[in-house]
Amino acid sequence: MDVAGLGSTGASLRRRRPELVESAVAYRGTLIEVRVDRLMLAGGQEVTREIVDHPGAVVVAAVDDQDRVVLAHQYRHALGRELLELPAGLLERGEDPILAARRELREEAGVEARTWDSLGAFYSSPGFVHELLHAFLARDLTPAPRDLDDDEDIELEWVPRKALLSQPAVVQDGKTLATLALVEAFLARERRTP
Repeated sequence: MDVAGLGSTGASLRRRRPELVESAVAYRGTLIEVRVDRLMLAGGQEVTREIVDHPGAVVVAAVDDQDRVVLAHQYRHALGRELLELPAGLLERGEDPILAARRELREEAGVEARTWDSLGAFYSSPGFVHELLHAFLARDLTPAPRDLDDDEDIELEWVPRKALLSQPAVVQDGKTLATLALVEAFLARERRTP
């Protein structure tokens, strides 16, 4: 990683890693595993960290020829309420992220795309989980049969992209907000490139 020009942030990326003293699995579920790590910091202090092992996921911003983005209304039990989100889903172990993105867009939104652009990848909440999200922009859309998982209850809404920019409080899902920001940066670069 080139950290030139990052100032003090770059310096902090080169600091010595804490030493792992002990690691134990506290919980193993069908989706995640939680482990408890004991670490020795550079100054000699011992700390405990709870880490969620996650297989990673994909998130897709599908933009149609009317410049609308498909969003999914989904109930999120951890919050006790519904959120408005981009189509997304888990990676199967060893799965290529673009294949997962194609699958999730078709299953959740009922569309396929002829044009795919990778927007990069980001960590959802690196303080305690190592979920890496791979973000994609999908365009040149055509209808396809939806195939929701048995535990999914998703209603779709096509929202003008510009409306999402002017009313950011409508979306409170972090992966959706991050991906929409990456979409805007990508489209701005695309407009500047002859």
